[in-house]
Amino acid sequence: ARPSSLLLGAAAQLGIFFTFVGAKILGFTNKEAASIGIIGGADGPTAIFVTTRLAPHLLGSIAVAAYCYMALVPVIQPPIMKVLTTEKERQIVMESPRKVSKTEKILFP
Repeated sequence: ARPSSLLLGAAAQLGIFFTFVGAKILGFTNKEAASIGIIGGADGPTAIFVTTRLAPHLLGSIAVAAYCYMALVPVIQPPIMKVLTTEKERQIVMESPRKVSKTEKILFP
């Protein structure tokens, strides 16, 4: 158990919260701030869905921002992983406990 791994799990929730607060400080309404804040969770489809319900006039801007943010994850994530994990942890090779049958793959994709 590594308490620092809590940061990885909490990142999306904190991102949503801080982005929402930042949008409120900049003068957006609650619904607009919620639409902007959901981008902080790094989930493009969810950001688009929430925006269509709460602030459809921001859909274009939020869609572009959300997908640009998601596209940067491969650039942003490696340095964060190096800080929060040890070299030994990064070298762990995980093996499948058993071979999964074709039927199982079809029934449980």
